[in-house]
Amino acid sequence: MRPIWVTLLLALPVVAGTVRIVQTNSAGDSVHLIDPATNKVVGVINGIEVNHGAAVAPDGSRFYITNEAESTLDVVDAKSLKITAHIPLTGHPNNVAVSRDGRRVYAAIAAAPGAVDVIDTASLKNVKSIPIKGPVHNTFVTPDGKYVVAGSVVGKTLTVIDSQTEEPAWMMTFEGGVRPITFEKNPDGSTKRMFVQISDFHGFAVIDFATHKEIQRITLPEVPGVTKNTEGVQGSPSHGIGITPDGKVLWATSKWYGYVYAYSMPDLKLLGSVAVGDDPDWLTFTPDSKSVYVACAGSNFVTVVDIPTRKVVTRIPVGQVPKRNITAVLP
Repeated sequence: MRPIWVTLLLALPVVAGTVRIVQTNSAGDSVHLIDPATNKVVGVINGIEVNHGAAVAPDGSRFYITNEAESTLDVVDAKSLKITAHIPLTGHPNNVAVSRDGRRVYAAIAAAPGAVDVIDTASLKNVKSIPIKGPVHNTFVTPDGKYVVAGSVVGKTLTVIDSQTEEPAWMMTFEGGVRPITFEKNPDGSTKRMFVQISDFHGFAVIDFATHKEIQRITLPEVPGVTKNTEGVQGSPSHGIGITPDGKVLWATSKWYGYVYAYSMPDLKLLGSVAVGDDPDWLTFTPDSKSVYVACAGSNFVTVVDIPTRKVVTRIPVGQVPKRNITAVLP
């Protein structure tokens, strides 16, 4: 029989951390933090010119943000929102990812010939540069943390790096540049499928991770009565893709139409679409899978969509040309 104090502890609700949506602004020097409970901007990180990608330490203590103007990885204290370190990179960076254990940060080097820089978070040093075929646009860490995936637009390649050896394990080549990627998990947490957006394709490719083969293509439907916008899409009509934390719905953006599309998982049946704003470039979710936050680069706001109803909740003004965003859970 359990003691009464143990029973009482087990009955207490689990207290979640503070959730923030971190929104970079690619044409400015500020990063905005949004409270999803109020949908208000509650913090601003200043002084990072042409900020591109953002990642958060697993313990919520730091933000890592790529600085395109100075070719550095900037480290930000999550409490004070002050920059505490500028780590020199080997070239002009784009996006960034952090390892599951928080010990490594992987910065995409978009300068030729292309690389992934590896930053040790204990020493805050750039300890290795992994050569990649083509300048790297985005880096991602697989759900189980075993691999780092690097996508190159110019090289038209997707390179999978073993996170233990920090060497390339295998590579795929596409007809167009590799853009955003999201991952589906197996029951054991390993990667089952990758969903890859490709230059000049209005949709995404489905890749079987185990066989390294493309198994399906999904084309986003046209929107009747809406004029296709081809200006300023940078060769990427669909840029921004993700799967809700509960694994039930995949969302993908359309720059052509200013919409996001929802597909059921795992069968990839179209559930519906939502008009969000000009040039939607990236998206992220609340941990409870109830809301998706879409960065609309052409509108300078973030559109909040209620996932169950697929209705717009609000639009949050941020900085100039908002692109990448992430969800951070802070202590």
